[in-house]
Amino acid sequence: MNAPPTPETLAANRILIYRLGSLGDTVVALPSFHLIARTFPRAERRLLTNIPVHAKAPLSAAVLEGSGLVHGYLNYPVGLRDLRALLQLRRDIRNFRPDILIYLAPPRGLAAARRDALFFRLCGIKKIIGLPITEDLQHCRWLAPGSPALAGYVKPDPPRPNLPPDIGLPIDQLLEPEAARLGRCLAPLGDANIENPASWDLCLSTEEQQKAVYELAPVLIHSDPGSHPILAAAIGTKVQAKDWGVDNWRATLTQLAAELPNHRLVLVGAPQEAADSATAASAWTGRTLNLCGQLSPRETAAVLAHAQLFIGLDSGPMHLAAAVATPVVAIFAARNRPVHWFPFGPQHRIVYHKTDCWGCGLETCIAQRKKCLTSITVEEALAAIRQSLAR
Repeated sequence: MNAPPTPETLAANRILIYRLGSLGDTVVALPSFHLIARTFPRAERRLLTNIPVHAKAPLSAAVLEGSGLVHGYLNYPVGLRDLRALLQLRRDIRNFRPDILIYLAPPRGLAAARRDALFFRLCGIKKIIGLPITEDLQHCRWLAPGSPALAGYVKPDPPRPNLPPDIGLPIDQLLEPEAARLGRCLAPLGDANIENPASWDLCLSTEEQQKAVYELAPVLIHSDPGSHPILAAAIGTKVQAKDWGVDNWRATLTQLAAELPNHRLVLVGAPQEAADSATAASAWTGRTLNLCGQLSPRETAAVLAHAQLFIGLDSGPMHLAAAVATPVVAIFAARNRPVHWFPFGPQHRIVYHKTDCWGCGLETCIAQRKKCLTSITVEEALAAIRQSLAR
């Protein structure tokens, strides 16, 4: 199913890309989208993706629209089980008549991959590239020592004994980034070049960049931009298990307000996060711009490109900041294993506590009271921020 493409395959006119998820899931797949666009530059490329069910989860189109990486969308309702809806989806796919399906969906086991392959064959698609039909493609690999993805990991303080001093966790407990796994799935198309900044390019338009400058006008000093650098923050999340708490953010931002008198603070996020963001940033009176709910994801990325540093959680805005090459300091819960969903690049710093319940995958943590996250202190966050600013 994943045989190398032939010259006839590369001449395909219509490509259907299957990728589920919302903002962060779409951003981490950018190197794959660029690889597909390079391989099939003249083909019409449409994305088959789900409609997020959460108010804070933007559509994939909000990330890719206008980038030129895809030209249209087909909707895949989450949890699709209704026969009538499945038949309608099959009709929509058959009407598009794709020559090739590029499979970028999150792995759900070999049986699910085979079931998906059968469905797409019934839709008339004969060629599928990227299907994770081996255990190796179903899972992220363990990272090797010296991997660039380890460079920004903040070790515990004090360091734990008998662990590598540069990361604080054994190598065999660190997973490769999701972007790397997707790149392995698409190896028949070539190298996804995930370490090349161009592979993360959102292809922001002139209008989106101008919109960012317009929105930032209250804090931008055009005569001397370096005199008042911008610190960007996104403290909200749609997942309870990732929420560090407004009090922690308020304490962190209050200390930073005193330490960084020449900086300006720009807050981004969903409309529902505007009030908490304002509360957390109350010490920055006269130096704050609260843009929560006022920008599209792509406009948010254009704004974040102006920041000296982004601070926040494991979230969509964090991935947007990394995509525009803005250094990130992020507070991570241990619901996932380290590195897998970290922002890609050595310029980022991550604060992560391994607890006995790590890797739980929970979206709501009640029994353990988010101890992996709440055990991270304000001083640890501040130390990571100070180190990034010093660099």
